[in-house]
Amino acid sequence: MNKIMDNIIQLDFSEEMRTSYRDYAMSVIISRALPDVRDGLKPVQRRILYAMKELGLNPDKPHRKSARIVGDTMGKYHPHGDSSIYDALVHMSQDYSLQIPLVDGHGNFGSIDGDGAAAMRYTEARLSTGAITLLEHLDKGLVEFIPNFDESEKEPSVLPAMLPNLLINGTTGIAVGMATNIPPHNPCEVIDGVISYMDNPAITMEGLMEYIKAPDFPTGGSIVNKADLKTIYEQGEGRIKIRAKCEIEPGDNGRKNIVITEIPYTAAGNKTKLVENLAALMKDKVFDEMYDVRDESSKEGIRIIIEVKKDRDAENLLNGLYKKTAMEDTYSVNLLAVKEKQPITFNLKSLISEFVSFQIELYTKEYEYMLHKANQRLEIVKGLVRATDIIDLIIEILRGSSSVKQAKECLMTGKTDDIRFKSEESRRTASTLDFTERQAEAILSMQLSKLIGLEILKLHEESDSLIQDIEKYTTVLGNQKELYKVIKQRLRSYKKMFPQERKTMLENAGAKDYVEEVKIEDLYILVDRFGYTKSIDAASYQRLGKETLMEYVHQVPIQNTDKLCLFTAEGNMYQIKVSSIPRCKIRDKGTLIHNLCKVGKEEILLFISFEALFESMVFFATKDGFVKLVSGAEFETIRSCIAATKLADGDRLAGINAVSAHQLNSENMKVILLTEKGASLGYILNETSEMKKNSRGVKGIDLDGNDKVLYACVLEPEIEEFAFDDKRYNVKKVRMKKRAAKGTKSQLTL
Repeated sequence: MNKIMDNIIQLDFSEEMRTSYRDYAMSVIISRALPDVRDGLKPVQRRILYAMKELGLNPDKPHRKSARIVGDTMGKYHPHGDSSIYDALVHMSQDYSLQIPLVDGHGNFGSIDGDGAAAMRYTEARLSTGAITLLEHLDKGLVEFIPNFDESEKEPSVLPAMLPNLLINGTTGIAVGMATNIPPHNPCEVIDGVISYMDNPAITMEGLMEYIKAPDFPTGGSIVNKADLKTIYEQGEGRIKIRAKCEIEPGDNGRKNIVITEIPYTAAGNKTKLVENLAALMKDKVFDEMYDVRDESSKEGIRIIIEVKKDRDAENLLNGLYKKTAMEDTYSVNLLAVKEKQPITFNLKSLISEFVSFQIELYTKEYEYMLHKANQRLEIVKGLVRATDIIDLIIEILRGSSSVKQAKECLMTGKTDDIRFKSEESRRTASTLDFTERQAEAILSMQLSKLIGLEILKLHEESDSLIQDIEKYTTVLGNQKELYKVIKQRLRSYKKMFPQERKTMLENAGAKDYVEEVKIEDLYILVDRFGYTKSIDAASYQRLGKETLMEYVHQVPIQNTDKLCLFTAEGNMYQIKVSSIPRCKIRDKGTLIHNLCKVGKEEILLFISFEALFESMVFFATKDGFVKLVSGAEFETIRSCIAATKLADGDRLAGINAVSAHQLNSENMKVILLTEKGASLGYILNETSEMKKNSRGVKGIDLDGNDKVLYACVLEPEIEEFAFDDKRYNVKKVRMKKRAAKGTKSQLTL
């Protein structure tokens, strides 16, 4: 028990969690999610390419089953599951994801429509020409090889990439607490930009952007915020707005077609979803202008047709589609990569600087390797040339030696003991030999065919060539200008190898508002005595019989683009968009009015269209006997509810009427006021003052004691009777006086 207790280690839990989480986060960042700034590859991509190189899957060799590639990668270098390896393999083969695919796939590797790749047992792959630019010279010791996960194999810590892969192909990765999103660029532009930096390391961002104008996405499209690119490249982060490339073409039957020929990079692999979204917008009538949507894409390219209804504005619809669909999207740039096991956010110039520094390191090691090999070969060739000059002596040494070791020692040191010679002169000559070990081994393994005159001539020519090469290598290694010249020469050869025109266009195109095209229709709003409300078209209304119309206490003529205004006894005005009122057949019940606005239990005195209200004067009469006229223009508002008038505490509206300009000009328009105690008063409307809506009004009738106005209305002179509270009243029995007079008690009912 004591021994067990002695092995217990005391740890602080919070510190242990912090340390463990930090280690995990760094492992994800460095070993899985983020690319190395030098070769632009994540570890899984690098391991796949190296495994394929080890399998001999060069571009000129047959394809091999993807399952074999995945198996080798997982078993030797990347023990993190076959699905992640295969997904990375598939991604590196897609020409709509990368500018220069690194894998040449054979079989179903997915499509821009969003179709997934076939299972790895069905597909085959090999390295592409682009991948070779990253894998060349692995055998020259240009990069460090490190042990794999179980130290049974060696793998390169970075590939000797001589093509700026990180900028050309871009990458995306999500780590712990950080993410990278580097867009692809045009290979020719990037190579020109790198060369311009090598020519002038002090080049400004504006100078670099003369060559690398912007990201160039494999799917094309347009970048519409060109003005923001300089800031994005300087800061290493920002947002790029990408739009689909569209053309408006004449269609059938007088219609126009919006034709999408290129989609945003963010929709690559989701084209089918884009088409489905467009079809859903048409089906749901979000855009009434859309007549049909179909996808006519083929191997020749993308072609999505949006048919526009006759006489509708195709440009306006296109503006709406940019706002509502993935036809316009945002690509968030974050130039984050790993340098010396540290995640760093770079800008465009610093990314190029890191690539150039890596090239200097690679080319220096390459030329050192070639210089070393040339010197070794020259040593051998010189030995062979010298040996051919004294070939008779060499043969005599070989024939007189009892072992290869003895002959080799003689060639290197001139030791002739125990070797039989034909003459002492031969022995003396042999004693002066001083071939190097490498030369002696080459002489001992030399074939007799090398003694042919032509072969001897070739050795002399090879010697001269090697001397020239050594001189060239020495010059390159000793002069940075010469080294740069070699780097630029190879970059230019890559530019010829991958000639690409820019696919993504650049412009400064601000977002244009979509103006909804609405066909104006004449409608009627019908409200029954229970508050159920519906709208019907004017033609249906005209066909209704008198008995049917009597079921509706309010019948408001209105247009579908208008608003319905409700005035309540509590002095409030509510607005409802006509488009929010359900379009019904006459037999349909409709919707309760309080479900369309927040009118609650307030008593509604007036229903009117806003258009009619705006052109009218509104007459208000309160229970306390105050009256006023207010211009309908004062009720223009975007709010759904406003106070329509000012009321004293305990006061309410007794009546409200809309008076047209024509009626207002008539000198005989009457105001009728009835009180709770049976008094009535009539006066000419022109005696009512026009006031603001937030005023209380002027006295309309002189009330006795606690009497209240029960009913108020405005009538035209020819009207002889009016209805109130299920009773009919005779207008002629209402005594006409001046406004603010006392009412007269009399029997008014018919």
